[in-house]
Amino acid sequence: MANSYFPKWREHKAVENGQAQIISTDERLPWPQTIAMGVQHVVAMFGSTVLAPLLMGFDPNLAILMSGIGTLLFFVLVGGRVPSYLGSSFAFIGLVIAVSGYSGSGLNTNLGVALGGIVACGVVYTLIGFLVMAIGTNWIEKLMPPVVTGAVVAVIGLNLAPIAVKGVTGNNFDAWMALGTVVCVGLVAVFARGMLQRLLILVGLLLAYIVYALLTNGAGLGKPIDFGIVAHAAWFGIPHFTTPVFKLEAMTLLMPIAIILVAENLGHIKAVSAMTGQNLDKYMGRAFVGDGLATIVSGSVGGTGVTTYAENIGVMAVTKIYSTLVFVVAALIAILLGFSPKFGAIIQTIPGPVLGGVSIVVFGLIAVAGARIWVENKVDFSNNRNLIVAAVTLILGAGDFTLKLGGFSLGGIGTATFGAIILHALLSLKKR
Repeated sequence: MANSYFPKWREHKAVENGQAQIISTDERLPWPQTIAMGVQHVVAMFGSTVLAPLLMGFDPNLAILMSGIGTLLFFVLVGGRVPSYLGSSFAFIGLVIAVSGYSGSGLNTNLGVALGGIVACGVVYTLIGFLVMAIGTNWIEKLMPPVVTGAVVAVIGLNLAPIAVKGVTGNNFDAWMALGTVVCVGLVAVFARGMLQRLLILVGLLLAYIVYALLTNGAGLGKPIDFGIVAHAAWFGIPHFTTPVFKLEAMTLLMPIAIILVAENLGHIKAVSAMTGQNLDKYMGRAFVGDGLATIVSGSVGGTGVTTYAENIGVMAVTKIYSTLVFVVAALIAILLGFSPKFGAIIQTIPGPVLGGVSIVVFGLIAVAGARIWVENKVDFSNNRNLIVAAVTLILGAGDFTLKLGGFSLGGIGTATFGAIILHALLSLKKR
């Protein structure tokens, strides 16, 4: 009998005889527990999925909605066999701000141009997925070994650093409040335990939000939070959709992000494979196609580019629950939240200094994640090839080195990404 496209999920209790059980991808918990785990995954992805659109001037309600739709699309493409949640990708932030000229507050009035680039990136990503389905992933691993992927991931965080810092240094109160937010997140990261620690960004943001409200709405310092927009917002409504505008320069600037998403998704699926004890490499191409199509669909209506989320992989690592049905529940909850303007209004009340402080932490964590790739893969920096590739890539990205050729323009992240790949290939010509 041939295997069905989707698994036949069998029920399995998370705890039996007092012992925590591993729930495999083709198993499911009783429905009440499945729903509870779905809520937990929504909470895990929430902070980053909302933060990214706020930093780019996107509608956060629409970003949440499209994260749910994208996750369902991914689930169908991989046949329900790869547990993953798709949320807003931070790889797009710097370049979206660059092509749209976003000022850093309110909705992005030039969003359409950025959306055209996001859709173009999704198309490239999808085509790479089809190529992987045809010939496998060996060529990606040779093209982008750990020294390259680590440098590229680090560059995303470093490239965004000036955006985070400039956004919170407008006045003295904002600067101190941003640093206070950093401290709040740090305290949660170090002193909290269990799931509270896993949600360090969200919990730290909430603590800083309360502190800000006490200092402004309470003590009269700084700009007070306007809760009126929440009171006047409807409980249910349609998010703000935007049509993409396809301009060649913006498209060429954002298309290289597909390389970053490939490296990111590859690493995430390898991590899930290690955790579950299942070889998921045969689904890699379909996962890329699913992620690429989800990015195309999201960008086509005004949403952010999406990617598989490490935050949710972290939840799986803690709970040992890998059932893919949990992500269907999480996606459906996200879609419901996306249709609530009241929910969006609450997000809009997050003060700029608090958001900026969280950005400093998040962008820093992205940069350090690149270094972590080097450490975990034991990259040898006594090898001059690795040393040169990493060094040049970091400076190109952090300095936002831009190349122009006729009407084409390649920003810091794109230059660093292609530079790392080409430089590594060139320096690898020397035989050992």
